[in-house]
Amino acid sequence: MVEGCIFCAIADLRIPTELLYQDHLLVAFRDINPAAPVHILIVPKRHIPDVRSLGDVDAEMLGTVFEVAAQLAKQEGIADSGFRIVVNTGADAGQTVGHLHFHLLGGREMGWPPG
Repeated sequence: MVEGCIFCAIADLRIPTELLYQDHLLVAFRDINPAAPVHILIVPKRHIPDVRSLGDVDAEMLGTVFEVAAQLAKQEGIADSGFRIVVNTGADAGQTVGHLHFHLLGGREMGWPPG
């Protein structure tokens, strides 16, 4: 855990949050500033700054992210209509928290291209 990192504090349960999912690798919770009717953040418990910092050791976690995203999409009723998984890396991409996280978005039609 990295001191001062809000996602580390949530993953370590130091900041109370309604968790929608939790295991030894990940936590998932609703975004406090949703960009869609369903907007869930899936966050690794281990502090990883961004996609550029991923390594071979993260393969299991990455596979689990997509399993959890599909499970949550079904739970939230958006699996059949469609959903988007977004990962921002760096300031120009819109990453505002320096801890890798995945946005699960759905419940409305998504435009393309994003941004």
